[in-house]
This record gives sequence, C-alpha cells and structure tokens, in this order.
Amino acid sequence: MDRLFLILEFESMNLKKSKIIVGRTEIVDFPELGLENIHAKIDSGAYSTAIHTHKIWVDKVDDTIYLNFELLDPEKEGYRKIIIRTANFSQRKVRSSNGRLENRYIIKTTILLGGKKRKTDLSLTNRGKMRYPVLVGRKVLKKGFLIDVSQENIHTK
Repeated sequence: MDRLFLILEFESMNLKKSKIIVGRTEIVDFPELGLENIHAKIDSGAYSTAIHTHKIWVDKVDDTIYLNFELLDPEKEGYRKIIIRTANFSQRKVRSSNGRLENRYIIKTTILLGGKKRKTDLSLTNRGKMRYPVLVGRKVLKKGFLIDVSQENIHTK
C-alpha cells in the first residue's frame, strides 16, 4: 500500500512539471540556420548537441575573425549549399564518441525539438560516417524532455 502511495505521489509531482516525450530519433529544425526536417539521434549519453559540418574555415576581415561553414553532406538529401558566416563563435574541447578529445567550433543557436524551441550550444563536426547528421545531447534534453527509446520520430510534421 505504501508503494502505491509513493508511485501516485511521484506521478502527481511529475504532472506539475510536464515533460515532452521524444523518441530515440526525432526530426529537428534549426530556424536561425534555415534548416528544417533534419534527422537527429537523441542521445542522453552525449553532453552537447552536434551537427555535421561539410566545410569549416576561419578568416579575418579588418580586426574581426569570422567562422564560415557549410552544414550537412552534399551527397545526402536535404543538403543546400549555404555558407554561414558568423563572428559569434567559440572553441571548446569535446570528447567524441570514439573517446578522442577534439577541438570544435561552437555556435549558439535555437533548436526546435518536440514543438519546443530551446537555445543551445551547437558543436560543428564531421558526422559524415554517422547515420544521423545531428546528435541531440542531454544539455538540451534536461530542459523538459523524456526519452522513450521504444519509439522513433514522435514529433514528425
């Protein structure tokens, strides 16, 4: 009887902070980057969110350093040859899935996941050999999401 009471109490606490359920894969948008309907792997084991970047280069104009990059893979569906240029970026060491530390460029942008917009740090990396061009990590997920690994693409348009 006490166990049932605890479960009901836990469920009522969770209703106050309703969370969005996402599957192990989802379709995401990056409105500030002009990207829609991008396939993403939801990964609570990863800390940050990453996107496949085809080309990355830095140049300097006057005294300003700019990061230039092309997102997604030219060989895959959804690729549009758009060069994004920003002076608002940083660099950080990130541990990749194979355990190596990589120095990655990071931009701040908005992700649309499960109908909710969230600001996130997005690391730019080569995910060309990965199945999904985007990996959504727990830094985004901790802000109101639960993962149901038995489902995929719950929030398709």
